[in-house]
Amino acid sequence: MAILKRSRQARQADRHYLYQESVQDTGAEIDFIEETWAQLRKRPAELLREDFCGTANTACEWVRRDPQHYAIGIDLDGEVLEWGRVNNLERLEPGQRSRIRLLQQNVLDDSNELADIILAMNFSYYLFLFREDLLEYFRNARSGLVDDGILFLDAYGGYDAPREIVEERECEGFTYIWEQASFNPIDATMTCHIHFSFPDGSKMDKAFSYFWRLWTLPEIRELLVEAGFSDVAVYWEGTDTTNNEGNGIYTPAKVGDADPGWVCYIVAQR
Repeated sequence: MAILKRSRQARQADRHYLYQESVQDTGAEIDFIEETWAQLRKRPAELLREDFCGTANTACEWVRRDPQHYAIGIDLDGEVLEWGRVNNLERLEPGQRSRIRLLQQNVLDDSNELADIILAMNFSYYLFLFREDLLEYFRNARSGLVDDGILFLDAYGGYDAPREIVEERECEGFTYIWEQASFNPIDATMTCHIHFSFPDGSKMDKAFSYFWRLWTLPEIRELLVEAGFSDVAVYWEGTDTTNNEGNGIYTPAKVGDADPGWVCYIVAQR
C-alpha cells in the first residue's frame, strides 16, 4: 500500500499541464511581441502563426488579447495538438475559439496564408541539427510572412549551456527538473530531459526529452540574414541592480553579459 501511495501523484499528473505551468509564460511572451511590434510598426498585427505550437498555449493567449487577433498553430504531433484542443481551445470563449486553427503539419511546408507574426519559442527550432535545415526553416518562415511581417524567436546560451548538469526549480505543487544529459562538442548536439517530482516522493522521469543542437547567436543571426531577413536584432534582458538578476525587460543590444546562463529574444524583420 505504501508503494502505491507514493506513486500516486506522478501517475495522476498530466505532463502537458506541468509543462505549461513550469516552462511557459505566455503572458510575458505576448507582452513582448505586442510591445515590440508597436515599436516597429504603425499598424496593428492580426494574424499570428505559432510554429512548433505544441498545446497552442501561446496562440490561445494571442486570440484572448483582442477580438481582431487570429492565430494558426502548427505542429507535427497529433497527440499534443489534441490535448491543446481539449484543454486550451475549449476553455476559450466561442468567439475566441473561432479565430484559432491548429494544423498537424511540418513547419517546412509552404504556408497557404501569410502571417503578420511568426514565432518559434522554447528553443523549438534547435531541433534542426544541420545548417541547411535551419536555413530552410528560416526561408520558409520569411516566405510565410506579409511584406512587413516579423519572426520572433528565443535563444539560450552561456557557459553552463553545454555542461552536463541537473537544475531544479520549485513550482506550485511539484518540482521542475531540467537535465542536460549529454553534450557533444564536435557537432554541438545535446540530449536534454525534463522530469517532475512531487511532494509524495514520486517522480515523472523523462516527461519530455530533446535531442537538439545548441545553436549560437552568431550562427542564428547569420542564417537569418542569409535567409533574406532585412533586419535581425537581439533583445537582451536588463539587470535588476537590487539583486543583480534579470529584470524581465528586453531591449535591442549589441553586447551581452557573459553569464553562466541567459535567455534572449531574436527579432527578424522580413
